[in-house]
Amino acid sequence: MENNIALKEKKFNRMITVVSVVIPIVVALLFGIKIPNVAPLTFLPPIYATINGLTAVLLVVAVWAIKNGKQSLHQKLMTTNIGLSLIFLVMYILYHMTSDSTPYGGEGVLSYVYYFILITHIILSIALIPLVLRTYAKAYLGRFEDHRILAKYTFPIWLYVAVSGVVVYLMISPYYAY
Repeated sequence: MENNIALKEKKFNRMITVVSVVIPIVVALLFGIKIPNVAPLTFLPPIYATINGLTAVLLVVAVWAIKNGKQSLHQKLMTTNIGLSLIFLVMYILYHMTSDSTPYGGEGVLSYVYYFILITHIILSIALIPLVLRTYAKAYLGRFEDHRILAKYTFPIWLYVAVSGVVVYLMISPYYAY
Protein backbone atom coordinates (compact mmCIF):
# COMPACT_ATOMS: atom_id res chain seq x y z
CA MET A 1 0.00 0.00 0.00
CA GLU A 2 2.74 2.46 1.00
CA ASN A 3 4.63 1.60 -2.21
CA ASN A 4 1.49 2.34 -4.25
CA ILE A 5 1.13 5.75 -2.58
CA ALA A 6 4.81 6.49 -3.23
CA LEU A 7 4.34 5.68 -6.93
CA LYS A 8 1.28 7.92 -7.13
CA GLU A 9 3.16 10.70 -5.39
CA LYS A 10 6.05 10.35 -7.83
CA LYS A 11 3.62 10.70 -10.76
CA PHE A 12 1.97 13.70 -9.13
CA ASN A 13 5.35 15.32 -8.53
CA ARG A 14 6.30 14.92 -12.20
CA MET A 15 3.00 16.49 -13.30
CA ILE A 16 3.37 19.26 -10.71
CA THR A 17 6.88 20.04 -11.94
CA VAL A 18 5.69 20.26 -15.55
CA VAL A 19 2.69 22.45 -14.64
CA SER A 20 4.87 24.66 -12.42
CA VAL A 21 7.26 25.33 -15.29
CA VAL A 22 4.71 25.56 -18.10
CA ILE A 23 2.27 28.01 -16.47
CA PRO A 24 4.76 30.88 -15.92
CA ILE A 25 6.25 30.37 -19.39
CA VAL A 26 2.84 30.35 -21.08
CA VAL A 27 1.72 33.42 -19.11
CA ALA A 28 4.91 35.27 -20.07
CA LEU A 29 4.48 34.32 -23.74
CA LEU A 30 0.81 35.33 -23.77
CA PHE A 31 1.71 38.77 -22.43
CA GLY A 32 3.30 39.42 -25.84
CA ILE A 33 0.17 38.42 -27.75
CA LYS A 34 -2.77 40.74 -28.28
CA ILE A 35 -6.07 39.32 -29.50
CA PRO A 36 -6.95 41.32 -32.64
CA ASN A 37 -10.26 43.13 -33.02
CA VAL A 38 -11.30 42.58 -29.40
CA ALA A 39 -12.24 45.45 -27.12
CA PRO A 40 -10.02 45.75 -24.05
CA LEU A 41 -11.46 43.79 -21.14
CA THR A 42 -10.98 46.68 -18.74
CA PHE A 43 -13.72 45.43 -16.43
CA LEU A 44 -11.61 42.43 -15.36
CA PRO A 45 -9.03 43.91 -12.92
CA PRO A 46 -11.53 44.73 -10.16
CA ILE A 47 -13.07 41.28 -10.59
CA TYR A 48 -9.80 39.42 -10.29
CA ALA A 49 -8.70 41.66 -7.42
CA THR A 50 -11.94 40.67 -5.67
CA ILE A 51 -11.11 37.02 -6.36
CA ASN A 52 -7.73 37.59 -4.67
CA GLY A 53 -9.47 39.14 -1.68
CA LEU A 54 -11.98 36.29 -1.47
CA THR A 55 -9.13 33.79 -1.68
CA ALA A 56 -7.39 35.48 1.25
CA VAL A 57 -10.55 35.31 3.36
CA LEU A 58 -11.22 31.68 2.44
CA LEU A 59 -7.61 30.74 3.24
CA VAL A 60 -8.01 32.11 6.75
CA VAL A 61 -11.38 30.38 7.18
CA ALA A 62 -9.85 27.12 5.91
CA VAL A 63 -7.10 27.30 8.55
CA TRP A 64 -9.72 28.01 11.20
CA ALA A 65 -11.75 25.02 9.94
CA ILE A 66 -8.89 22.53 10.15
CA LYS A 67 -7.80 23.81 13.57
CA ASN A 68 -11.36 23.18 14.75
CA GLY A 69 -11.59 19.65 13.34
CA LYS A 70 -13.73 20.53 10.34
CA GLN A 71 -11.73 18.55 7.78
CA SER A 72 -14.49 18.37 5.17
CA LEU A 73 -15.04 22.15 5.27
CA HIS A 74 -11.28 22.70 5.08
CA GLN A 75 -11.03 20.46 2.03
CA LYS A 76 -13.93 22.20 0.28
CA LEU A 77 -12.49 25.64 1.01
CA MET A 78 -9.03 24.72 -0.24
CA THR A 79 -10.46 23.15 -3.40
CA THR A 80 -12.48 26.35 -3.89
CA ASN A 81 -9.31 28.42 -3.49
CA ILE A 82 -7.55 26.40 -6.17
CA GLY A 83 -10.56 26.95 -8.45
CA LEU A 84 -10.55 30.68 -7.69
CA SER A 85 -6.84 30.80 -8.50
CA LEU A 86 -7.50 29.20 -11.88
CA ILE A 87 -10.31 31.66 -12.60
CA PHE A 88 -8.01 34.52 -11.58
CA LEU A 89 -5.29 33.26 -13.91
CA VAL A 90 -7.64 33.00 -16.90
CA MET A 91 -9.01 36.52 -16.29
CA TYR A 92 -5.53 37.93 -15.74
CA ILE A 93 -4.31 36.44 -19.04
CA LEU A 94 -7.41 37.61 -20.93
CA TYR A 95 -7.01 41.14 -19.60
CA HIS A 96 -3.37 41.32 -20.64
CA MET A 97 -4.11 39.81 -24.06
CA THR A 98 -6.64 42.58 -24.74
CA SER A 99 -5.18 45.55 -22.90
CA ASP A 100 -1.86 47.32 -22.62
CA SER A 101 -0.15 47.08 -19.26
CA THR A 102 -0.86 50.05 -17.05
CA PRO A 103 2.24 51.86 -15.79
CA TYR A 104 2.24 52.85 -12.14
CA GLY A 105 1.87 56.63 -11.91
CA GLY A 106 2.81 57.16 -8.29
CA GLU A 107 6.03 58.85 -7.28
CA GLY A 108 8.53 58.89 -4.45
CA VAL A 109 8.37 56.37 -1.63
CA LEU A 110 5.03 55.01 -2.82
CA SER A 111 6.64 54.02 -6.08
CA TYR A 112 9.25 51.94 -4.24
CA VAL A 113 6.57 50.37 -2.06
CA TYR A 114 4.44 49.54 -5.11
CA TYR A 115 7.28 47.91 -7.03
CA PHE A 116 8.48 45.99 -3.97
CA ILE A 117 5.00 44.58 -3.42
CA LEU A 118 4.52 43.89 -7.15
CA ILE A 119 7.86 42.12 -7.59
CA THR A 120 7.49 39.99 -4.46
CA HIS A 121 3.90 39.22 -5.49
CA ILE A 122 5.00 38.00 -8.92
CA ILE A 123 7.97 35.96 -7.66
CA LEU A 124 5.98 34.35 -4.86
CA SER A 125 3.01 33.64 -7.15
CA ILE A 126 5.33 31.61 -9.38
CA ALA A 127 6.84 29.78 -6.40
CA LEU A 128 3.33 29.16 -5.07
CA ILE A 129 2.27 26.94 -7.96
CA PRO A 130 4.30 23.86 -6.94
CA LEU A 131 3.75 24.59 -3.24
CA VAL A 132 -0.04 24.58 -3.54
CA LEU A 133 -0.11 21.56 -5.81
CA ARG A 134 2.29 19.53 -3.66
CA THR A 135 0.45 20.48 -0.46
CA TYR A 136 -2.86 19.48 -2.04
CA ALA A 137 -1.37 16.23 -3.37
CA LYS A 138 -0.09 15.29 0.10
CA ALA A 139 -3.62 15.59 1.51
CA TYR A 140 -5.13 13.78 -1.48
CA LEU A 141 -2.74 10.88 -0.92
CA GLY A 142 -3.56 10.77 2.78
CA ARG A 143 -0.11 11.95 3.86
CA PHE A 144 -1.59 14.37 6.34
CA GLU A 145 1.53 14.89 8.48
CA ASP A 146 3.54 15.80 5.35
CA HIS A 147 0.60 17.95 4.24
CA ARG A 148 0.62 19.86 7.57
CA ILE A 149 4.38 20.43 7.39
CA LEU A 150 4.23 21.76 3.83
CA ALA A 151 1.08 23.80 4.54
CA LYS A 152 2.99 25.75 7.21
CA TYR A 153 5.02 27.25 4.35
CA THR A 154 2.33 27.28 1.67
CA PHE A 155 -0.33 29.10 3.70
CA PRO A 156 1.58 32.31 4.53
CA ILE A 157 2.97 32.58 1.00
CA TRP A 158 -0.48 32.04 -0.54
CA LEU A 159 -2.02 34.53 1.87
CA TYR A 160 0.67 37.10 1.01
CA VAL A 161 0.13 36.58 -2.73
CA ALA A 162 -3.66 36.96 -2.36
CA VAL A 163 -3.47 40.08 -0.17
CA SER A 164 -0.64 41.68 -2.15
CA GLY A 165 -2.66 41.15 -5.33
CA VAL A 166 -5.41 43.30 -3.85
CA VAL A 167 -2.90 45.91 -2.68
CA VAL A 168 -1.28 46.08 -6.13
CA TYR A 169 -4.70 46.54 -7.70
CA LEU A 170 -5.67 49.29 -5.25
CA MET A 171 -2.37 51.10 -5.84
CA ILE A 172 -2.53 50.96 -9.63
CA SER A 173 -6.30 51.32 -10.15
CA PRO A 174 -6.22 55.15 -10.28
CA TYR A 175 -3.99 54.86 -13.36
CA TYR A 176 -6.13 52.45 -15.38
CA ALA A 177 -7.49 53.85 -18.63
CA TYR A 178 -11.18 52.94 -18.63
